[in-house]
Amino acid sequence: METPVFTFTIVFILCGIGLLIWGLISFRVKRLIENIPTSKIRSIAMGLVEIYGEVVPSKDNLLKSPFTNKDCVYYKYSVQELRSSGKNTYWATIDHGEENRVFYLKDETGSVLVDPTGAKIETPVDNKIDSNWGHDPPQAAKDFLAKRNIKWEGFLFGINKTMKYIESFIAPGDKLYVMGTADDNPYVKDASTEKSAEDIMITKGKFEKFYYISDKHEDAVLFIFKAKTYGGIISGSILIIISLIVLGWF
Repeated sequence: METPVFTFTIVFILCGIGLLIWGLISFRVKRLIENIPTSKIRSIAMGLVEIYGEVVPSKDNLLKSPFTNKDCVYYKYSVQELRSSGKNTYWATIDHGEENRVFYLKDETGSVLVDPTGAKIETPVDNKIDSNWGHDPPQAAKDFLAKRNIKWEGFLFGINKTMKYIESFIAPGDKLYVMGTADDNPYVKDASTEKSAEDIMITKGKFEKFYYISDKHEDAVLFIFKAKTYGGIISGSILIIISLIVLGWF
């Protein structure tokens, strides 16, 4: 077999194995979602739980979204700059990050404290802002960029760099699906039983590491992991089979 063909075939096999593993991991998550019923907050038991409710910030514990200065309990952002290399142009991510605060999740039966640290958080992009020649970013974005020591202006007055500022965040009142571990609340002395399910806090477990937060309802979350399961297993298997057939021909 020619070396390039052999190399590409091995690469395809490895990609297929990766997709297969991804599909199997997604299958495990899908089964977790299917097997664990959504709990009412008042009846939460210790261990892995699934809850759905409305975000309520804890007292004096709010963040501001980086580019629009909106109240939130979590944000994720990225800053991209249009650059060129020869005849090609591309968007380079020059800064990114996220920050969170603990918050309460409330349903009709009560509320419980949630620490989102370590969770896989999936929320859509809330804002995508551009700046370019003669068009400045908003003041909130300027202030944030200054704190991060990021330059958005070009060398000449009025000729700005071509940049994008992308943010997503969780705001008070948002509805969230959370699957995480119900554990002891270390802030129980500062909380009240009216605002928490006894002394419980939802967090990333010490043994069950799966921790997932989404702004979608359970049915939509389940659909996503079903698609990942079947997509990963089927496409991975096809890649592996085709690659093995090609190896067999040579």
